[in-house]
Amino acid sequence: MTIDFDKTTALPVTTPSMIGAYGSWAASLIGDDPPTFSLRRDEWADLDAWRAAARARFRERVASPDTGNPWDVTVHSQYEFDGLHVEELSWQLAYGPRTEAILLKPVGATGPLPGMIALHDHGGNKYFGKRKITRTDHDQHPMMADHQQRYYGGHAWANEIAKRGYIVLIHDAFAFASRRVRLADMPDFLRAGLTDDDPENPANIEAYNRWAGNHEHLLAKSLFSAGTTWPGVFLAEDVAALDVLCARPDVDATRVGCGGLSGGGLRTVHLAGADERIRAAVCVGMMTTWRDYLLHKCHTHTWMCYTPLLPNDLDYPEILGLRVPLPTLVLNNREDALFTMPEMERADLILSQVYVKAGAADSYRCSFYPGGHKFDLEMQAEAFAWLDGWLQ
Repeated sequence: MTIDFDKTTALPVTTPSMIGAYGSWAASLIGDDPPTFSLRRDEWADLDAWRAAARARFRERVASPDTGNPWDVTVHSQYEFDGLHVEELSWQLAYGPRTEAILLKPVGATGPLPGMIALHDHGGNKYFGKRKITRTDHDQHPMMADHQQRYYGGHAWANEIAKRGYIVLIHDAFAFASRRVRLADMPDFLRAGLTDDDPENPANIEAYNRWAGNHEHLLAKSLFSAGTTWPGVFLAEDVAALDVLCARPDVDATRVGCGGLSGGGLRTVHLAGADERIRAAVCVGMMTTWRDYLLHKCHTHTWMCYTPLLPNDLDYPEILGLRVPLPTLVLNNREDALFTMPEMERADLILSQVYVKAGAADSYRCSFYPGGHKFDLEMQAEAFAWLDGWLQ
């Protein structure tokens, strides 16, 4: 095994890598110096000028499509569950099926209250979306009970933060749940003999999720061919959801946060980095560097992570750093198999340097917890207290 040492951080870049003998060469293409639009570069001395230029380049690279303003926002039902007022709603974008969502707030709450965009995870499960982090009745789907036990300490975390005095919106992301790719819309040769019949059957859900996982590379290639990216579509649709939340008269649009685990953390990085209406952000289990993806861990990640050419402009944590000096919390797990520990630590160093240079060191925090990929009750407690400190 050969080792090349990164002169900036003294972290080893090793071969073999996921691309064999090409690993060190590929890593050298992005190099060790801060990329072009990094605030860490000496030439970026004016914070406002840097942010305007860096966000413009980020928007260019991510190439979000035009979703149109969310229209026909419809509340389909309202009821109470576990001390919360629940609304089941949906809206239409310029393409695709209606986006379904759940809104939660304390029963009897009088507004305006702080708002929260709660972003669901990926989890290799595209049949479900908003239900992964919510609970709205006692008859919970068994797969979602298992999911919440595995990743969230047995709790529906969106419910828990709503109980603290927030109005929380949880919507289905692109390619998940109500926004998923339907088998009925696919050509026969791509269906693998599957149908949309009996969709809530666990065996059929598992079969669909396997199919959807294998379909990801086709969807990503098609998006690239259309001149957009999966992160760009996520961002456009999450901004539309933020529009819906901020337009409500019971929401204080000057006090809105967002957060999520894993795929929800990925979406937090992009939404919180791009939209200043997000006044406090919590990224959980989704913070590393492009070098980690390149050399070690892209095999553990979805096609949803990648934006061509962006590593030339910003390292991955610097997308979230576009929001500096606004409050940002990052929560990591030390044994998270999706990342390497050295690169999680380097991402923390990068964000710390960004916030220090902006004179906002107190607005950034990163915590490391024992265990694997999760957002457990101890982590939730830190996240909720952080959000309360900035938004309540």
